[in-house]
Amino acid sequence: MVGRNRGALTWRMNETPGQAAATLIRRRYLRVRTKSKARRFQLVRHVDVSGISGTGVVAEGIEWSDGTVALRWCGQYPTTTVWQDGIPALLSIHGHHGATTIHWLDP
Repeated sequence: MVGRNRGALTWRMNETPGQAAATLIRRRYLRVRTKSKARRFQLVRHVDVSGISGTGVVAEGIEWSDGTVALRWCGQYPTTTVWQDGIPALLSIHGHHGATTIHWLDP
């Protein structure tokens, strides 16, 4: 599931930042439901690269039927984040090159 391509958001190099942002927003609204229901997961950290979150289950999440992800961080300062570009975007920031993985709770 982690390696699934959801259609990367790209634009030509000659576009200005304002045009690129407009393109990005427009494409997000074109996404359609790809699954029949939402499913839950845990974010499991095997190695604490940052020295902040520790190891084990560091967050709980849900992937909605359109691929958007809501993530609730565990710990002393719990926080909720939303990843409109899904699991690949989440792991590109918090995956730490394989040190953190997704454990699916629902099939």
